[in-house]
Amino acid sequence: MEKTEGRRACNSSKLKGFTSKFPLTMWEVAMAFGVISAFAIGLLGVYITMPASDYSFLKLPRTLEDLQILRDHLENYTSDYTMQVLVGYCVVYIFMQTFMIPGTIFLSLLAGALFGVFKGMALVVFAATAGASSCYFLSRLIGRPLVFSLWPDKLIFFQAQVAKRRECLLNYMLFLRVTPTLPNTFINVASPIVDVPYHIFFLATFIGLIPAAFVTVRAGIALGELQSVGDLYDFQSIATLFLIGVVTVTPTLLSKNKSQQPIG
Repeated sequence: MEKTEGRRACNSSKLKGFTSKFPLTMWEVAMAFGVISAFAIGLLGVYITMPASDYSFLKLPRTLEDLQILRDHLENYTSDYTMQVLVGYCVVYIFMQTFMIPGTIFLSLLAGALFGVFKGMALVVFAATAGASSCYFLSRLIGRPLVFSLWPDKLIFFQAQVAKRRECLLNYMLFLRVTPTLPNTFINVASPIVDVPYHIFFLATFIGLIPAAFVTVRAGIALGELQSVGDLYDFQSIATLFLIGVVTVTPTLLSKNKSQQPIG
């Protein structure tokens, strides 16, 4: 009984500083609406510079079949309207990352199908890093009540791990990006809440997303051969990602062991 009460008290103390009103205030809603409006203006600018045509095929793909249809249509525009396609792609990708909308994996596949491995990977890493950064800063302004209401347990865990690994925080954040220990969506929105510095967040995101982006973009080149999204990650790909994750977190583990050794 005493241990249970102790744990509850401990959790309550950890949650202090996270409590906040929910739902959002009018100012916070206005801030989110302003961000959405900026993305809408960007897409409108792309639309009005494109030739008159039937764009009913333009929708967020939810299946591989939807993605193949979108790829087939966009291939006709990529060579003549490259800038518009690139800007439109980035705006949509960053918007989805900012507001935690699932489905960016299909956009990563699309980048490979339209631009090839290296250009596609550069595009995905740029858009994913920009979207994660946008989510980071938006969460810093209005994300606290949302994170607290959706992931209170994960937030406590993440806060404790970040506090414990301050000296090697970059390695730990790289480990999280490379491996599925915590969802990327949660990392994006919770990092400013637990005081992960932006430069650490940026570097870990930019570098840590490269392996998974390479796997996904490369698969996009052979889009017609994919039967399901699950085909993207075979045993070899998953093992490689975990190996990279272990390598990135090794300095953190070594530093921890060294600090625990008795002096003298």
